[in-house]
Amino acid sequence: MRILLTNDDGIYAEGIYAAYKALSKIAEVTVVAPDYEQSSVGHGITLFYPLFAKRISPENHFDGYAVSGKPADCVKFAVSVLFKGKKPDLVVSGINLGGNDGCSVFYSGTVAAAREGALMGLKAFSISLDCFDDPDFAQAAKFTSRFALWVHKNHLPSGTFLNVNVPLGKPKGVLFTRQGTEPIHEIFEKRKSPHDKHYYWMGAKMPVHKNDNKIDTYALKNKYITITPVRSDLTDEGFLSNVLMEKI
Repeated sequence: MRILLTNDDGIYAEGIYAAYKALSKIAEVTVVAPDYEQSSVGHGITLFYPLFAKRISPENHFDGYAVSGKPADCVKFAVSVLFKGKKPDLVVSGINLGGNDGCSVFYSGTVAAAREGALMGLKAFSISLDCFDDPDFAQAAKFTSRFALWVHKNHLPSGTFLNVNVPLGKPKGVLFTRQGTEPIHEIFEKRKSPHDKHYYWMGAKMPVHKNDNKIDTYALKNKYITITPVRSDLTDEGFLSNVLMEKI
């Protein structure tokens, strides 16, 4: 099995090394990741600036390619240039520092890299660790390699990828879930710069907890590993079928 490994935290992130260490035991792994952090860039790509790719060995952990672009750029570049059209068997994006559940799938560069793989006809999944302070990637890395084997052996519908979130500590189990739809509740804190100019720092308030393990956000907070199948085709089929009957 040949795996393309990427992320949005950058090629020097602890999470991508943890994933590499686990995945390299079961597959041939090629690391292609942004040369600096690209969190929350969504599915952006680089069109009006050149892409630079440099082969590096971060702290001698692995040989990989640092790309001066976004996560989706990394997948495009890897498949087109490094793999020379001979597509990898699997795209893995992560392990991200911080959960990517619910509406985060629209903002996350980690998720976007997996989506880009799915758009290119590849099996793909993104994986994130639901914490920001004092992360321990051991459990998530162990699951990453086990899940990579499962995905490789099983069928995924065309254009569908899997978004995985892992709680910190020992999980209660693994659940297939729906994506949460509650929006991120922004908080804008007004501050003043040393030059006496006002600016705003955006934060977020967590959604009210619900005891519903069918939704990724709540199952994750209840200490389950969540796996959410995500379709790249965002068409609202129900609305489309109804509106076709209308005259405008």
